[in-house]
Amino acid sequence: MSINSLSSIVNKISTQPEVISSLQLSSMFGETIKFFGLSGIQVKSLNFNNAILKLENNEAVQNHIGGIHAAATALLAESATGFLVGMHVPDERIPLLKSMNIQYVRRTDGNLTATANLTDSQISEIKNTEKGEVSVNVVITDSSGNNPVDAEFIWAWKPKKK
Repeated sequence: MSINSLSSIVNKISTQPEVISSLQLSSMFGETIKFFGLSGIQVKSLNFNNAILKLENNEAVQNHIGGIHAAATALLAESATGFLVGMHVPDERIPLLKSMNIQYVRRTDGNLTATANLTDSQISEIKNTEKGEVSVNVVITDSSGNNPVDAEFIWAWKPKKK
């Protein structure tokens, strides 16, 4: 399996115990993507096929009714899908979010977890197509086990400008 710079770093970090790798991945992404770092999102797991990120319901990310704010929820889902796509985009290309479709279907209860997955055919397309796009579904689960949000993200990639 070909590896880009991001996946190489993630693979090295992931050899650590889960608690340590989660802290290291969260810190690495937080330093690179400031908005992510400010939000307090935690990378629980990131590998070639899926990403699991968690956002705890705390005052910094709450809306006016005490739940996690819609924008913070979108950031959680965008981060899960983006980190996963980024694991596969070759270094000479750049991933870009093309669109997101988010349906808030019920009030959230407590913390949120976003789980994004890519199929083997999607991974192959990302790695072997110079320019393209892929639809990445993400499941968002709250503390009660409900799915309060339906989301789909369209990620594109294209060659970097020389």
